[in-house]
Amino acid sequence: MHFFPSQIIEYLYCPRYTFFEYVLRIPQFEEKYYKVNKGRDIHDLKLEQNKNYLRKKIGVVEKYTDQYLSNENIRGKIDEVLLLNDGTMAPLDYKFAYWNDKIYDTYRQQLYCYAVLIEQNFQKNVNRGFLVYTRSKHKLIEVEVPETAKTEIKNSMIEMEKIINKNKFPKSTKYKKRCLNCTYRNICIK
Repeated sequence: MHFFPSQIIEYLYCPRYTFFEYVLRIPQFEEKYYKVNKGRDIHDLKLEQNKNYLRKKIGVVEKYTDQYLSNENIRGKIDEVLLLNDGTMAPLDYKFAYWNDKIYDTYRQQLYCYAVLIEQNFQKNVNRGFLVYTRSKHKLIEVEVPETAKTEIKNSMIEMEKIINKNKFPKSTKYKKRCLNCTYRNICIK
């Protein structure tokens, strides 16, 4: 079974996303949201504009643009996979967002998913990733990728498979404020 990073991020937000979306097959219809569509457009534009650009200030030796990677559990398209001068690799992801001195958990988790993919496909260590905030003059932010985070991503995929294969209704998130904006709040048992 293959998961996309967005599915893993949803699971980490609340395990019931996995149940509603992949066991009951109730879609979220997120494509209706303006920011999602605008972000996809900006993403495509930035990939086209940056094809020949190397990020020298962070020690980029080589970059691979718009990389679709997969392994036995996860697959996804990474905006840029960077080979750094210390022999490690790093994912770089463009965000249609303003930098407000805070890195959201979802952004971190996406980079952690990409780190797992890069390590298994390129056989290189990944200990950091990068975010580019397109609405803040392309502000570049470095994000640490600890081993514990990569382990959490791998364990999440195992738990997601259990939910799907066993039709198991999981416990909801312990953060009840998340329920207020959930697309499944009207059908979820609290």
